[in-house]
Amino acid sequence: MTTRTYRVPLLALLALIGALIAGCGDSDDTTSSSKAEGNGTDRAFVAAMVPHHESAIEMAAVAEDEATSDFVKKLAADISRTQKAEIAQMKRVDTELADAGIAKGELAMKDHEMGMDMDAAELRGAKPFDAKFIALMTPHHVGAVEMAKVEISKGDNAELKKLARSIITSQEKEIAQMRDHAGGSADADQMDHSG
Repeated sequence: MTTRTYRVPLLALLALIGALIAGCGDSDDTTSSSKAEGNGTDRAFVAAMVPHHESAIEMAAVAEDEATSDFVKKLAADISRTQKAEIAQMKRVDTELADAGIAKGELAMKDHEMGMDMDAAELRGAKPFDAKFIALMTPHHVGAVEMAKVEISKGDNAELKKLARSIITSQEKEIAQMRDHAGGSADADQMDHSG
């Protein structure tokens, strides 16, 4: 009876000590590895996607003032809201990667491949405005999708790869909606080929 009384608390104490040691080790490893997880492609993705999103937000701001259809006004508001949140997320992760000593690499994409060869100033006063907005934003979104694909295939940071997948899903959906809204109108087609 005496042996039983001491054995149970001793086993419980040993189990508790083991759990504490394992728990401390796991939490330290997780914290340090999650902050350091990444490579040069991850940092290049952020370095390219942040200004890419910022230019989309600039175009969206013009559209919120000048768009004539509810579709484009709503799309512009959605772009502004979601991409501002994504910029904040990317900057936070990039700071963690920089603090971990990870240098910025290259995405190996040209400006036109990323949809960066356009300017929000082109939109101001454009007629018909909605067609011009769609003609500029569609290839801009296509560029974001291509950049996100590079991050998924060559990046190493789990959070950025998850974000890249989300960007592909949301922007491919918006591309389809913009093309449907343009409806093959002569104005939209002409602007799409010229821009």
